[in-house]
Amino acid sequence: MIAHIEKVENGYLAIYERHLKHPVEEVWSYLTDNEKLQKWFSELLVDELREGGVIKFDMGDGTFDELSILELKLNSVLEFSWWVDTVRFELSEESGGCLLKLIEKIHTITNHTPRDLAGWHVCLDVIEALLDGRTIERKEEWKIWYEKYIKEIEKVTQQ
Repeated sequence: MIAHIEKVENGYLAIYERHLKHPVEEVWSYLTDNEKLQKWFSELLVDELREGGVIKFDMGDGTFDELSILELKLNSVLEFSWWVDTVRFELSEESGGCLLKLIEKIHTITNHTPRDLAGWHVCLDVIEALLDGRTIERKEEWKIWYEKYIKEIEKVTQQ
């Protein structure tokens, strides 16, 4: 399901929801356990899993950017800086599994925004596939969602 994107006071929100047939603790491990994290977002590495801690982003050139963990509630909330924006994962139990919400607070829409949105979309699909024991062709999926997010951004910015 495509993210809901809306204009808010200081920018934009992109809200993704996934209803997963897996317990909160299992889904949480994909967000915070480096071995599992590498399977869906290989550039991220949790360095210090605590509020005020650090998630490192591998820039691919031997350097790392440090993203600050802004809020952490075990098996419930992981929010971190995403350069000038923020990314927040929320987990809550529901019948037969859990709800995974990803909320990206976007300061300014740029030409790169649809790329990021498509990337997060595919990341969530990959997490679900991994939990279900499946695989996804990421590049092909990303291309499809990238085109859709270009259109979604156009809708929101023309309001």
